[in-house]
Amino acid sequence: MLLFWTCIVVNAATYKVLFIGNSYTSVNDLPSLVSAVVGSTGDHLEISSSTPGGCTFQGHLSNSSISLIRQGGWDYVILQAQSQEPSFPEGQFMNETYPYAKQLCEEIRNYSPNASIIFYMTWGRQNGDALNCVYYPPLCTYEGMDSLLRARYMMMAEDNHAVVSPVGALWHYIRDHYPDIQLYQSDESHPTLVGSYAAACSFYTILTHQSPAQITVDCNVPETTASIIRQAAKVVVYDSLSQWLFQVDSTHDAIQDRNVINQISLYPNPVSNFITIDHIDLSEDAILSCYDVQGRLCASIKPIDSKVVMNVSNLEEGIYFIQLEVGNRVITSTKFFKIR
Repeated sequence: MLLFWTCIVVNAATYKVLFIGNSYTSVNDLPSLVSAVVGSTGDHLEISSSTPGGCTFQGHLSNSSISLIRQGGWDYVILQAQSQEPSFPEGQFMNETYPYAKQLCEEIRNYSPNASIIFYMTWGRQNGDALNCVYYPPLCTYEGMDSLLRARYMMMAEDNHAVVSPVGALWHYIRDHYPDIQLYQSDESHPTLVGSYAAACSFYTILTHQSPAQITVDCNVPETTASIIRQAAKVVVYDSLSQWLFQVDSTHDAIQDRNVINQISLYPNPVSNFITIDHIDLSEDAILSCYDVQGRLCASIKPIDSKVVMNVSNLEEGIYFIQLEVGNRVITSTKFFKIR
């Protein structure tokens, strides 16, 4: 793998990247894989990491991770939670994970004000979380656990003005379209080298804003499989950048946070059946519309009160937007997450 570094051009950009996570990051040395794929197209990463096994966001606030964060000068800081924790029941997640994600983001911005914070969206276990299934039935299946992880990572990123590396969404696509590709180790949790290569391709796109089709190294993954993974990453990550809470400015080629005026509130979020839309500023021709991430209209309501309840039980799992439209103008747009 050291040979890859010899291909970096003299004028390549160099970025300081800090990985904060646990075994999902350390297995197969994901930071080195990310360095290799980024290096294959010309840029250079200076990598540091703190990845104690099983560590939670709360744990990172009291171990060596906080010292690394406080060194400052980072261009990117990548945050990966303990693999199960974000999928736990909402109250538990809001007490045991969400506030510590916020504290980590605050620490990062205090010491590296210009850093981009990236949440590493992980994946559901191959057949669900058998240990916790009895306590929380949505965890009994891969689909249920993965849906919760996706929604919670998106929530943490959006609320902390961060971006997402949607590794879990990429794994979901590969599972659906290429079921013979083995992403999981025998424990049905940790990634194989192929699974980590998929993660690296996702991070390549987030870090460079470029198509993963440009990656020229396979990192010991069979060539055909590596090619399939790069194409899948193009479809899931590069072709759908706006889903992951940022958009590419074609003039400056830079990541920009969404700046959406949030005049309405939605709850519960994530939601299974009925979502309440509150604080609606009514006008004569106001319409509330629900769109999926492809911009397709899913539902539309003429509000007659400042609070409306919308039935979303028929929607597929995923990310949707509620827009308040007056005439041909969008007054505000707010995201919600549909789960089972």
